[in-house]
Amino acid sequence: MRFMVLVKADRNSEAGVMPDERMLAEMGRFNEELVKAGVMQAGEGLHPSSKGARVRFSGSERTVTPGPFPEVEQLVAGFWIWKCASLQEAIDWARRCPNPMPGDSDLEIRQIFEAEDFGEALTPELRAQEDRLRADVAQQTAPLAPR
Repeated sequence: MRFMVLVKADRNSEAGVMPDERMLAEMGRFNEELVKAGVMQAGEGLHPSSKGARVRFSGSERTVTPGPFPEVEQLVAGFWIWKCASLQEAIDWARRCPNPMPGDSDLEIRQIFEAEDFGEALTPELRAQEDRLRADVAQQTAPLAPR
């Protein structure tokens, strides 16, 4: 199972306050543990919402709203993609995480849908398309071979 672990934003992350050396070192050690255990598949921090935008869909209409967004407690400051055997394993890893913010903070853990979760709605043609797209993405993001 794959899980997205969302690091919830706070006023500091939304103000663009960068983590200090101690936090970077603690998070680096935690990320090393995740990688060595075969859990971490990806992980990144996000710029504040002031550098982003939202696109709202209403029928055929699209409305773009530039950041920043006022609902700080609903925003995401970063994420990981973890491969775990269960939600409980993901929770166990999250409990080991250094506090990602200077004060109180939250991690939200959400399971990622896999192709099998869609049942018969994912026809063989749609599955082939999905497989092709994943292969294309993997090829585009693969490191260049040494020459």
